[in-house]
Amino acid sequence: MQRQKAHKKTDRDPPRAAAPRGRYHKISDVCAMTDTQPYVLRFWESEFPQLAPAKSRSGHRIYTDKDIELVRKIKTLLYEAEYTIAGARRKLEEEGFTLPEAPSHPPAPARSSAHAEEGERSGRKAREKFRSELLAIKEMLES
Repeated sequence: MQRQKAHKKTDRDPPRAAAPRGRYHKISDVCAMTDTQPYVLRFWESEFPQLAPAKSRSGHRIYTDKDIELVRKIKTLLYEAEYTIAGARRKLEEEGFTLPEAPSHPPAPARSSAHAEEGERSGRKAREKFRSELLAIKEMLES
């Protein structure tokens, strides 16, 4: 079975079209637009507090156009200007890239109080059972 060689970007390749404004993008789309890998984006999220994409209800990252602009800026600072991560972080702060605001989508609906009480009761029962088992073990060890 032959593997296809990965397509390397050349000067002859047409430039990628910019994404429409106001849309949300999946991590795979952002990787294609910025020529990065998903693991790199996830690492940058841990190193640059300004890069904090929202998460969908299913837990997938949702990038905005502003997030994509920030990814491109980080990539330029690290790979072209050869900043360290700490230096790039400082440079972003100097240039006004601030920490993200609260997500604009509404929070997930809260569980009903009946649901919460039921969960609390089952947790209490489990803790009581665990405690009684530990006490039984303690008695066996002491005898």
